[in-house]
Amino acid sequence: MGAGHHHQLYRPGDTVVHRLPPQCKLPAVAAFAVVVVATPRDAFWAFGVHALLLAGVAAAARVPAGFVLRRMVVEVPFVIFALALPVIGLGARVEVLGVSLSAEGLWAAWNILAKATLGVVASILLAATTEPRMMLLGARRLRLPQTLVQIAMFMLRYMDVILDEMRRMRVARESRGFAARDVRQVPVLAKSAGALFIRSYERGERVHLAMLSRGYNGSMPIIDDVRASAASWAVAAVLPVAALVTAALSWSLS
Repeated sequence: MGAGHHHQLYRPGDTVVHRLPPQCKLPAVAAFAVVVVATPRDAFWAFGVHALLLAGVAAAARVPAGFVLRRMVVEVPFVIFALALPVIGLGARVEVLGVSLSAEGLWAAWNILAKATLGVVASILLAATTEPRMMLLGARRLRLPQTLVQIAMFMLRYMDVILDEMRRMRVARESRGFAARDVRQVPVLAKSAGALFIRSYERGERVHLAMLSRGYNGSMPIIDDVRASAASWAVAAVLPVAALVTAALSWSLS
């Protein structure tokens, strides 16, 4: 597999979290997310412990809080949806600062915000400590469907190429006096999108033929495979196991 591109979410470093093999980190984050979702919504202290666990991972990986907060913008749609639930929710109503809100809606909003935030932060820390190319190597090591992994590999490799093509087309339009001011310019943008699709498809055909001429047989060669030791799996298991213990205590106390 060719060298990958640095992603805006990735933060280079040489910490114990960065050095963990990707096939260890991917299941650990997935298991942590499952445990968070299964945590009872009224166990406030358990969510606090989950947050502290993620803070410990961020500290070990030397990922600043500002780095994480700036990338949590992706959660904004969930926040908007959650804030609307107490207003549009049905059932018993409660007064909060003089506003009548749905009690069940408040619980649902808290449940969504708490669990979505923890899941997003865990994903951001994973992306901040693992290059996209290495994630795909880890997915391949975990025996994910090879076709899906290869599609993701090509998407990662050629994403910048397609974006550069889009920028060149935009510059070409603007150099001819085009400006997207209202709906009258929609046909031009639609034709540009169609042209971009055709160019991308033709490029994919050329790349595929070039691969076949070089002996491609359905699997990509791996240049720098990373093997995981028992110690690596043990370190990666600390986060989900600690979260599971916390959730188990919250279940027993609820």
